[in-house]
Amino acid sequence: MAINSAGWAGDDKRQKAVPTKRVYEVWKGSNRFFLCGRLIFGPDVRSLVVTVFLIIVPAVIFCVFVARKLLDKFANHAGIAILVVAVVFTSIVLVLLLLTSGRDPGIIPRNAHPPEPEDDYEGGNSPAEWGGGQTPRLRLPRTKDVIVNGVAVKTKYCETCMLYRPPRCSHCSICNNCVERFDHHCPWVGQCIGQRNYRFFFMFVSFTTLLCIYVFAMCGVYIKFLMDGEARTVWKALSKSPASVVLMVYTFIAVWFVGGLTLFHLYLICTNQTTYENFRYRYDNKVNPYNQGVVNNFREIFCTRVVPSKNNFRARVQQDSLGQHVINPPTGESAAIQGAAVSKGGGDLEAGSKATWPIGGEHGIGPENADELHARMSTGSELGLESKDGFDENFPLDRSLGGEGESRATHPRRSSWGRKSGSWEITPDILILAQGGGGGEGSRG
Repeated sequence: MAINSAGWAGDDKRQKAVPTKRVYEVWKGSNRFFLCGRLIFGPDVRSLVVTVFLIIVPAVIFCVFVARKLLDKFANHAGIAILVVAVVFTSIVLVLLLLTSGRDPGIIPRNAHPPEPEDDYEGGNSPAEWGGGQTPRLRLPRTKDVIVNGVAVKTKYCETCMLYRPPRCSHCSICNNCVERFDHHCPWVGQCIGQRNYRFFFMFVSFTTLLCIYVFAMCGVYIKFLMDGEARTVWKALSKSPASVVLMVYTFIAVWFVGGLTLFHLYLICTNQTTYENFRYRYDNKVNPYNQGVVNNFREIFCTRVVPSKNNFRARVQQDSLGQHVINPPTGESAAIQGAAVSKGGGDLEAGSKATWPIGGEHGIGPENADELHARMSTGSELGLESKDGFDENFPLDRSLGGEGESRATHPRRSSWGRKSGSWEITPDILILAQGGGGGEGSRG
């Protein structure tokens, strides 16, 4: 017996899972990765180059044609402070831009399978009593209600990520990921703005606004020095420094954009809203369950620790005996996105979703039984299991037992009927049924 590098124990011939690629190399979202998965950007990362250009070029022009001319205009070489402040402001803006665009905004990992559904087949029926090759009707409701500060908030099921989105989470159609506390997708930074980078985004637009105001003011000061010198009128002064004219026009236009964004997001922070919520839901005529008061809202954004990423983009993935890439399951509380949910009927439901891994786990496939289970999976048709390409439009999985519209008791969940790469995941209950005949039509030949 040997232990391979992936931590699997067994004979050398039975070792089917070996490390292959890293997570960022098989990532299903539309993100772009750099530095071997250390930096993550959106698919429109090229727009970031334009943003950097729009920041650096005016800053360089200001330092060369305006700030340098003001070095000797003040006593004791105090004019050098104008150049230093411009360089520091520009550096801070660029760092904040990188912190906003190059980090995980709060992406929720996708599930390998849909969450385990609510079984609503008749009470007392175990899998061995199904008979006739029938399977229970397994339903995944589109929405569930979560209680947030005494207010019921709907959480939706994401068919792409196969999970119930936590409150304030939304699926970005550009990055193709579910993002926690989704605010918007900003094309200027080439990244989603979410829980983990919102504060840096706000600081980026705020410092950019201050930089525009500073450059505009210093250009005005330089024009005033020219008027007090050779040029007697403002027009002659402007003609002597065309760079100042260009910069003043440029910063005047830019400040309306970034300044407006700063004021708008100040309002959102004071009321604890996101851009997505403000445009889609609008809390004008109803209670905002997230509003904790202005002070606490600011404290939540700027004085709390940035939550760790739920993704390890540099982690290894495994390749099982069926050739599927399987991401190593995370450990600890981050292994599943969970939330206490209340259904419309009042019962406790799961707002989050438990990660289901094709390999390992309580009912997973280990290296010692992968071949055997793979062989048994080919007998699924004998059990009345039919694979279908894709899921139902309303519910990812929908199988019916008996007549429609019947009221059935809810039972503990037994299996996840997800489909992965054309193969059904057969649970031990089904294997026992296959071995014992189960009274099904397929077993009677």
